[in-house]
Amino acid sequence: MRRGFDFHRWFQPSLKLRLAYARVGLFLYMRKQKGILKFLHEAEKLKTLLRHSWLSNGRRESVAEHSWRMALMAVVFYPYLQKKNRPNLEKTLMMILAHDLPEIYATDVPAWKKFRQKSGWRKKRHKSELAALKKLIKTLGKNQQRQIIALWEEFELGRTKEAKLAQVLDKMEANFQHNEALLKTWNKGDHRIHFTRGVKEAEYDEFLKAFRELGNKEARRKIKIGK
Repeated sequence: MRRGFDFHRWFQPSLKLRLAYARVGLFLYMRKQKGILKFLHEAEKLKTLLRHSWLSNGRRESVAEHSWRMALMAVVFYPYLQKKNRPNLEKTLMMILAHDLPEIYATDVPAWKKFRQKSGWRKKRHKSELAALKKLIKTLGKNQQRQIIALWEEFELGRTKEAKLAQVLDKMEANFQHNEALLKTWNKGDHRIHFTRGVKEAEYDEFLKAFRELGNKEARRKIKIGK
């Protein structure tokens, strides 16, 4: 009886070919690792980028420190948010980590300066930040690049539950940091926007709205004391 065609045996790669596949796979794997490591080295610059904000010990705050406490606030605030407003916490944390990455190349712009810009400035700023983000993440895999850009774009639009929370935390954390700094570090711009920054963004949730007002009360006491 004639034996049938053994498809698997015919197409079974030789040991030499399997070793070649393994070497190619290892090369691609190592190249991905090097790309990730290069990105992490570049992202470290966020630790060195300083904000218009001072810490309680008199040192200027870095952008990375701002993002860190935003993430901490998201975790701590989450159980107190109204159920209808609770976002996907994992996605929110990823968004917080991504939202200021473009500033490594585009630099940080103090909030009070943004209010003084002419019409069209925000559109130009968005374009420059997107270009900066693409430059930063170019050594990552394509899927990761798309994911980070999507998170950043979503934060900028501020429409989803995750983006709404991230945006209010962005402003609220900055206000708390100003409350913790010496009053002499505040300039006229800080005084002008401190009691209005983040108020509108916090309106959608009762806990956030109350917590934002708590920060305002703290600031009023600080100004009254003069320290």
